[in-house]
Amino acid sequence: MNKVMIEVKNTLKEVFHTVFILLRIIIPISIVVKILEEFGVIDIIGRFLGPVMKIVGLPGECGLIWATAMVTNIYGGIIVFFTMATTIPFTIAQVTILCSMILVAHSLPVELRIAQKAGVRLWFMFVLRVFSAFLLGLILHHIYNGFSILQARVRILWKPGIIDPSIISWIVGQLKNYAMIFIIIFVLISIMRVLKVLGVVERLNRALKPLLRIIGMSKDAAPLTIIGMTLGLAYGGGLIINEARSGKLNKQDVFLSLSFMGMSHSLIEDTILMMAMGASLSGILLARILFTIIAMLMLIRLVKHISNHSFKRYFVRR
Repeated sequence: MNKVMIEVKNTLKEVFHTVFILLRIIIPISIVVKILEEFGVIDIIGRFLGPVMKIVGLPGECGLIWATAMVTNIYGGIIVFFTMATTIPFTIAQVTILCSMILVAHSLPVELRIAQKAGVRLWFMFVLRVFSAFLLGLILHHIYNGFSILQARVRILWKPGIIDPSIISWIVGQLKNYAMIFIIIFVLISIMRVLKVLGVVERLNRALKPLLRIIGMSKDAAPLTIIGMTLGLAYGGGLIINEARSGKLNKQDVFLSLSFMGMSHSLIEDTILMMAMGASLSGILLARILFTIIAMLMLIRLVKHISNHSFKRYFVRR
């Protein structure tokens, strides 16, 4: 009984520490983003992205959708999308391209700050995610248009209800998000401890060892990378911050793990959301994972060809 109580106490201590780190990042950035939203900064970014969207075969108006998703979150982008979908006849291919780009680059103020706290340079993560999103969208555009794939008009499966724009509603929504973060982190850390005791983590590490060796990552980064891939970068990143500060992960593992998660994370929830918008799994899941693996192979080659001094100076933080 004493051992159980000690384990529970240690788990809660780790949970509070991890959540505290995340909330120190999320709360101030959420406030700044809300202020920018109120002052129309997102609209300005959206107009700037208009020509970029035309390059990937999308209407220029989609720049506002992507800008909203990048600055706020996926749900913000979805709301803008459904507003435009009543007047713009999107094809399945166009929605798939747009959703794939959103999945790679969204919630950047919060998620980039988490990656920075874990030890990766902010400029690198920003360039990696935005450029990767654009490149993935461009590749899908040429494939879908070149082979006349998914050119039918999209059928939207779900539409969000009316959103209350008031500050009070926003504050209540943020508090609910913070409570959910605590619950999810508690569950994750508890499961991780149990899986370690049962030896599941070690077996999982052995199973993933060939893939991790290909992309230059050690087995210690495997469980946390999987959490980020399946549940989201905020949760995986929060745990990685803890592991990095404890010295259990080296700088290269942190760098590669966060790079991988940056391009492919929350593969379950976010993929389902994009399917509800009418996107095809060929782009939002299969192409995204394949693109991430290829990008990681190129990234590890880059890391191998630069000096350790340059790697630490330009790509990771102390």
